[in-house]
Amino acid sequence: MLVSNSDMLSTRMVRRSHHVSLSLPRKVMLTMVPDLEDAFVRPVPNRFEPLRLLKSYVGMLEEDVSLATPELCHLFVSHVYELAAVALGASGDVARVAESHGVRAARLRAIKTDVLQALGDHDLTVAGIAARHHVTPRYVQMLFESEGTTFSRFLLLQRLAVAHRTLCDPRLAEKTVTAIAFEAGFGDLSHFNRDFRRRYGGSPSDVRTAALRSNAS
Repeated sequence: MLVSNSDMLSTRMVRRSHHVSLSLPRKVMLTMVPDLEDAFVRPVPNRFEPLRLLKSYVGMLEEDVSLATPELCHLFVSHVYELAAVALGASGDVARVAESHGVRAARLRAIKTDVLQALGDHDLTVAGIAARHHVTPRYVQMLFESEGTTFSRFLLLQRLAVAHRTLCDPRLAEKTVTAIAFEAGFGDLSHFNRDFRRRYGGSPSDVRTAALRSNAS
């Protein structure tokens, strides 16, 4: 819901909820949403996709994602303004610009989060992810291509990273390599061993042995 900082407001939560507040400059938003005044105190449906994307994108700050340079900070803020404008009813050129910048960035962020939460799903595919986010598989591929990678490559590297962390954890030393590979989403052990060696320069067993020795010293 959009409210003015100059107005008094009180809210009452009837159940446990998650509350996020954004301070948006009125002058900036008016250039993007000419009828902004009509949007005040008008609830935005929680399942409205632009709002869902905005919440997902802003959520990266809660995960301590570093915006290490002024350029990254400026880009992040610009994307937030664009997403907020679309959620509040922006149309025309503003909506088209937002779709090519803020909306794309937020969709990629949401898709990556979805993938990370489902790494152990052996049936995870670009088609399945696309269906969950109401876009086409080709659109998902284009989002990853904009970062110089592919959906399959991103998925592989994240699964390998999970397996690597597990192998290096001394508390999980009794877990077999096969079990670790399976839980990380690999269905073929030979493919896992080959990809792991290519990524980390040694077999899973070698990497585990070296990590355990390092932790013991």
